[in-house]
Amino acid sequence: MADETSIKVSAATRDRLAALAAEHNTTIRQLVEELAEGRPTRAEYAERAEQARAELASVLGTAPSEQAEAKARSLLERLGAGQDPAAA
Repeated sequence: MADETSIKVSAATRDRLAALAAEHNTTIRQLVEELAEGRPTRAEYAERAEQARAELASVLGTAPSEQAEAKARSLLERLGAGQDPAAA
């Protein structure tokens, strides 16, 4: 078996995870593993951002300005939060 460990959560969280696992025909372990694998760390986000800047610079001949990056970041945050992108 792979190297394993335990995590401590409240009973309410455990019960919610169990309900979610049952609804998705999986296990709590799978739910937690999918969460951990599916959410990038800050370092991974930073690496992706640097790769995107490099790609934009390659295609456009220049990197986006700090102002353009801030606008794009704001839009992505609103989209991620389920807000109307036009509301700003």
